Amino acid sequence: MLITGQENPSFKATTMSDTLFGIHGAALELRSQRMGLLASNLANAGTPGYKAKDIDFAAALKARTGGASEAQAMSAATRYRMPVMPSLDGNTVEMATEQTAFAENAVGYSATLSFIRGQVETLTRAIKGE
Repeated sequence: MLITGQENPSFKATTMSDTLFGIHGAALELRSQRMGLLASNLANAGTPGYKAKDIDFAAALKARTGGASEAQAMSAATRYRMPVMPSLDGNTVEMATEQTAFAENAVGYSATLSFIRGQVETLTRAIKGE
């Protein structure tokens, strides 16, 4: 007998990527979403009244590994950025802050992707019997 989430609300369905990549798959998804959010901040640096947002990556990852969907984890961890020097037009994007956060996130994304790539290569060699 199969037990699904409908019969057991505490049942957490797992996908193959969850078991193969563990926390790294979730981290890659969240880093990708964060990169888009930071890119949006940079693109709107000249938009009057635009409020810069970021996610608390640790909180989002904790929520995601705790069973929340990617959208739920992102929404719960999204915060408005508080500017050091607010602009007169109400825009809260500070280029140096956004560029630094984008670069840090890009390094984390690259490292996570390299780790997953290594796992895939190891599995491929195991399947081939090498």
